[in-house]
Amino acid sequence: MATVTLKGNACQTSGDLPAVGSAAPDFLLVDVGLADRSLSDYSGKKKLISIVPSLDTPVCALSTKKFNEYASQHSDTVILVVAADLPFAMGRFCGAEGTDNVVPLSMMRTKQFADDYGVLLTDGPLAGVTARAIVVLDENNQVIYSELVGEIGDEPDYEAALAALS
Repeated sequence: MATVTLKGNACQTSGDLPAVGSAAPDFLLVDVGLADRSLSDYSGKKKLISIVPSLDTPVCALSTKKFNEYASQHSDTVILVVAADLPFAMGRFCGAEGTDNVVPLSMMRTKQFADDYGVLLTDGPLAGVTARAIVVLDENNQVIYSELVGEIGDEPDYEAALAALS
């Protein structure tokens, strides 16, 4: 279990991020077309998993746009944006913001992903959604970088996350 803050108030997570060097846990998430997606759907590519509470917040929107820009220039990498939002809302956001180089994935059917990745908030006003985190995987789904953002309202370390993909 880890502690993060929301506007300075402590919140607990369900566990810890997968350790660097470990195999990433598989997952079952839902894409904007309501299809189930798992880690194997993105095999052979580097993956940056941007875990956000909701795309309907300024910091989540900003980070998605920044990672979308990176993805537009790196076809060997897939950016997965995971949130508790419904797939319909994620699709509307990505369409309105022109973020068509990222893959939005919803925890609509299960929160198992959030538990397995240790980011489910277990208390505080956002209990039931995720803390903000980045997990970078190589082509073989080994964790090569992870960051749990200490203050939910802060942006992740873009430079470090993107450098891990190089």
